Amino acid sequence: MIVSEKILEIRQNGFCVLRAHLPKPTVNACKEAFWPILLEYVHGAEANRGPCRHFLPMPFHRPCFAPEFFFDTTILDVIRGAMGSRVVADQWGCDIPLRGSESQRFHADYQRPLFEEMPDLSLPPYMLVVSFSLIDISADHGPIEIATGTHRMAREEAISAIESGDCDVHPVLLEIGDVLVRHPRTLHRGTPNITDTPRPLTTVRYVRRWYADESREVNAIPNTIWQSMTQEQRAIMRFPITD
Repeated sequence: MIVSEKILEIRQNGFCVLRAHLPKPTVNACKEAFWPILLEYVHGAEANRGPCRHFLPMPFHRPCFAPEFFFDTTILDVIRGAMGSRVVADQWGCDIPLRGSESQRFHADYQRPLFEEMPDLSLPPYMLVVSFSLIDISADHGPIEIATGTHRMAREEAISAIESGDCDVHPVLLEIGDVLVRHPRTLHRGTPNITDTPRPLTTVRYVRRWYADESREVNAIPNTIWQSMTQEQRAIMRFPITD
């Protein structure tokens, strides 16, 4: 029942949240291993997503990588229920606003529409993104805000609805273990992080097998991790493999 309900939420609202879904020890282990990498990166790199706002690809070494992040049965049932059985994961990254970050403009998460000559053509989803946080995200940490239902509107209509207040703008507050699944066409924005704690939101993107782009940098899967996966798991992963 929960899967059909969540699929309906995605179709109607453009997103859904699975509360307390991922095991907290697994997420916390990922955080502990990733935190030194995150701090080294944000203290040494120029912001690449706006003022004090960073993106970096997630590593595939354990425990930063865990099978639960990619192969959870319920999450995959939601993804496949919305897009069909032939889907692959092709992105694994992390968005991190710091103190000093600003509200982004409302935007969609793709560089170009599938049909550039008809950008507002209403289509079934051909990509969905699955996100979970490595910390509890309060209103002060710069949560993502989603303009509900804008994936079903033409872009100018959606912007007008947001500006006029006719569209519900929903801040997504997440606790460790919560999972956000959203349609990338749904307009959204990052908000300012006014704390001294970086806000890492990790994301796996799933796409229909025939779709491909290079919109984000990704890390390669080490061969030892690749060999540990089942054939079914490997069929879901579209990432480079390294020795």
